[in-house]
Amino acid sequence: MTNRYETVFILTPVLSEDQTKEAVKKFKDLLKAGNGKVHHEESWGMRKLAYPIQKKSSGFYHLIEFESEATLVAKLETEYRRDERIIRFLTIVMDKHHIAFAEKRRTKRSTKKEIVEPTNA
Repeated sequence: MTNRYETVFILTPVLSEDQTKEAVKKFKDLLKAGNGKVHHEESWGMRKLAYPIQKKSSGFYHLIEFESEATLVAKLETEYRRDERIIRFLTIVMDKHHIAFAEKRRTKRSTKKEIVEPTNA
């Protein structure tokens, strides 16, 4: 049985933009190789951490919303632990209320962007 998951991971701040993209691609490819389906992803960029982790006070945050078997989540988290670029991660199962909230948040965000960035005709 497949469940819907949301994973957020924090990459070390010393990475270049290309290295950050490569790390994100690695984890998305791992999900796709394990028959997972990526529904949504967001890069939250560089953010300040609430407390220092590994003597770092900031990191690159990234969110991936996906659907897969539970065994794939275990493999994904093992890869997070093995990858020295990841300083923290959290993966949770999304229930129907969480999925509805996430979709509502995305549509609200996309309508705000349309209002802020009008297209010139």
